[in-house]
Amino acid sequence: MVAGAVLGGRVRGEPIDGTAVRAMLGTAAGQADEAERIAQRRVLAWRLQEEMKHRGVSKSEMAKRMNTSRSQIDRLLDPANERVQLDTLLKAAHALGSELKLELV
Repeated sequence: MVAGAVLGGRVRGEPIDGTAVRAMLGTAAGQADEAERIAQRRVLAWRLQEEMKHRGVSKSEMAKRMNTSRSQIDRLLDPANERVQLDTLLKAAHALGSELKLELV
């Protein structure tokens, strides 16, 4: 195989071995996976905030309903927080009179 441009630090026209191609594809796949995880966290945080707004539940009230602190609610609603646990999400859904649905697709 011959590269048609500068690719992975190689000069145009220089042969590329399969290892280099797999490494480049792996990096792209890893970046796509990370982008998907970020998008999922953003959507989840947004949905919780929208449900709270719809039901007229403040962060302080949500904390009371979940028997937790206001700062924990802030972490729950922070899309950058990668450490939200499933039981916390279930508790939040229950506090809003909703249910949490997960799918494997």
